[in-house]
Amino acid sequence: MAFTKADLVDLNVFMAIARNRSFRKSAAELGLTASALSHTMKGLENRLGVRLLNRTSRSVVPTAAGLALFEELDQGFRRIGEALDGLNRFRETPAGRVRLSVPRDAARLLIDPVLPRLLLEFPGLEVEVDVDDRVIDVVASGFDAGIRYGGTVPEEMIAQRLTPDLRWVVVGSPGYLQARGRPEVPEDLMRHSCVRIRLGTGEVYRWEFDRDGDYRALDVPGTMVANETNVSVEAALAGFGLFYCLEARVADHVAEGRLEIVLPDWCSDGPGFFLYYSGRQQVPTGLRLLADAIRRHWEGRPSNGGGGLSHSALLKRSR
Repeated sequence: MAFTKADLVDLNVFMAIARNRSFRKSAAELGLTASALSHTMKGLENRLGVRLLNRTSRSVVPTAAGLALFEELDQGFRRIGEALDGLNRFRETPAGRVRLSVPRDAARLLIDPVLPRLLLEFPGLEVEVDVDDRVIDVVASGFDAGIRYGGTVPEEMIAQRLTPDLRWVVVGSPGYLQARGRPEVPEDLMRHSCVRIRLGTGEVYRWEFDRDGDYRALDVPGTMVANETNVSVEAALAGFGLFYCLEARVADHVAEGRLEIVLPDWCSDGPGFFLYYSGRQQVPTGLRLLADAIRRHWEGRPSNGGGGLSHSALLKRSR
């Protein structure tokens, strides 16, 4: 059968829906309406003479024919993307689109300081950042890459370090510490009010401490649980209780005296942020430029080095 430009556009719509298993998510990704995507799919299925998607009120799933078509087209669309990205060596300035999955802390510490300047420098680039603490399959979800802590990067992926190892600390406001006292050892936390952490896995995180190889993990008490650092930091600033987080996330508050680090001798070091992607695809130019910009931003910052956390603890740390 004859292949037209319209077929290529419609097949791209199909690929997005089959990958996302959602008209709504695909519409947001493509910048179209869900009704427009539904109309496109009906037209494509009529022309091909085969149903590609099974639709219900709650889900959309590829049929056997649709899944076979998706698997055949997936590599072809990737090669088209790589070919278009390869044209960057002939341009005066790079161009292209990058989709990236990052956790909240990485968005704040890595993306916020560098992405606006990068896009101003290279206006031909387009970067989409999806902020989600869950560890997801970036390939199946249509992302070019993800950023996660080193211990949570899937083994089959290629990983590149973006930052040095990072220090985790417990902080509290001066008012709280004056009223409730200052913990001297980790076990003292069991008599304090703590802002507990809900991980991307759904678990409540056990605070981890390490002093010269003496490793401890505590299920601290507290009536507040949050899965978002900003909310938790604000609670600590308000004097509600103590909070455990990346030192880099509260450095300004500590420097200005709004928060104080407690148990400094027990601060634990964990792996820094890593960029990860499939080895089966070429790294887009925009992704390389973003990674280089992040590394430059972190150059000169001291590496805490030698984190003493266990492998199982690192795998759980998905925030």
